[in-house]
Parts: sequence; structure tokens; C-alpha cells
Amino acid sequence: MTQTTRTDTAGSILAAAKETLLEVGYARFSTRIIAERAGVPLSQIHYHFGSKQKLVLAILAEENQRLLDRQERLFESQIPIWMQWERACDFLEEDLASGYVRVLHEMIAAGWSDPEIAGAVWEQLKGWQRILSSVAERAEHQLGGLGPFTAAEVGALAGLPFIGAEAYILLGVSESDIPARSALWKVGQVIRALEEGARDES
Repeated sequence: MTQTTRTDTAGSILAAAKETLLEVGYARFSTRIIAERAGVPLSQIHYHFGSKQKLVLAILAEENQRLLDRQERLFESQIPIWMQWERACDFLEEDLASGYVRVLHEMIAAGWSDPEIAGAVWEQLKGWQRILSSVAERAEHQLGGLGPFTAAEVGALAGLPFIGAEAYILLGVSESDIPARSALWKVGQVIRALEEGARDES
């Protein structure tokens, strides 16, 4: 089997696996079904990925890296932080539609009872914390401080509401019961007031 063939086979398996995971969830996810959908022998899944668990983690890692690259481009731009926050709210809708959020939360839940999965998911989430902490450091410089908070703490406070909002949305909780989306958007208004206030004082 050539390198190109191996790559094509792995790609076909990943595509079939992502589609299946979104349809049935992690608990009902089956490597046999994936093999049938990808049109490959079951042995190819074990050859390329080793196990069902590692296959799902590969799906998460691939998508996670793509989105981290997207976020880094956003936060490296020179637009105000409040506008970056609003764009991140737009990204939430895109990520819900793509299925990434569903895969992430499926694996978070699986990690509660499987330390190996938990460790692998945390490795993915570290990238988000790193980016958010760097944005907080930039805000600290612009605002002249972050009050009692460290940049890492502000980064955590920026990321945790998105994880919480995603959980409610995935549960099907309506915006009228828990206004998660509108609350996230209004955080952008608070950031804007802080940024513009700091600019006026300088």
C-alpha cells in the first residue's frame, strides 16, 4: 500500500466516522459501521487508528486544530477585542452547525469515566486556553490591569461561558429558558465599554 493510498484510506475512514458520530453519538458509535460506510475492511480502522476511542479522538484533534488556526488568525488581527468577541460568538454558531461542538462534548462526557480520553481532550482544550490567555494579556496591557484577576483567570472566564452555553444548547434548552446566546453577545458590549473607556482616559 502506497503512502497516498494509506492517506486516502485514513481520510475516508475519518469522514465516515465523523458523519456517523454526529448521527448516533459516541455510545452507539461502531467501528464496523464505519468500515461499511468508508468501504474498507474493518482491519483498516485498527491499522490506521488502533481503536474506536482513538478514531474519535483523531476526529476531534483534526477539527480542533483547524478551529485553533482560525481563532489565532482572529485574535492576531488588529480589530478591537470586543469585535473579536462578537466574531467568536459567530464562530459558535458555525461550530454548532458543523458538528464540532457535539463531538467535543461527546468526548468530554466519555472522559468522565475514562482517564485516557480525559487526558486527550484536555490536550485539545489547552490550545484554547493558551489563546484566550494571550488575548487577556493584550487586554491587560491596553486597560492598565485586570483588577484582581490574572490573565490566565480572565482566559478561563472567557472560555468557560462558551462551554456552558454549548452544553445547554446541545441539550435543546431554548433561548427563552436560558438566554445563553444573548448573554454571550452582551459580554462583547461590556468589553467594548471597557476598551473605549481606557482609550478615552489615555
